[in-house]
Amino acid sequence: MDVVKDVFAAFAKRDLEGVLEFASPDIEFVAVTSDYAGRTEPYRGHEGIRQYFRDVAEVWDELLLTPTDYRMVGDQVLVTGRVSARSPARVVSGSTGWVWRVRDGKVVRCHVYASAEDAIAAVSDSRGAA
Repeated sequence: MDVVKDVFAAFAKRDLEGVLEFASPDIEFVAVTSDYAGRTEPYRGHEGIRQYFRDVAEVWDELLLTPTDYRMVGDQVLVTGRVSARSPARVVSGSTGWVWRVRDGKVVRCHVYASAEDAIAAVSDSRGAA
């Protein structure tokens, strides 16, 4: 869970190298921002994380992530909180959720959900399927 907290701290500072330090070379990152950036595929690998940072800079004037609750659910870390984002074209503010998988001290997958409820449901569904 500490790795996930460290990644959030790096994201909050817009510290790309700090995020990459905790990201597996084969990370898969599914983010809501990709929809606004016109992407249809997850961000993959370190180059994908670099592209995500470029997309955030292009899509949002401001993006604030506020994680408030961290829980281990099986082999996943469920984080719920809030997101606030604005650009000239849109304002987003509300609950959100992240589901993380960590292996050998590195993040291998993160899926960002449009709401905390969606993230909780995804974790519940994956546990039921196991």
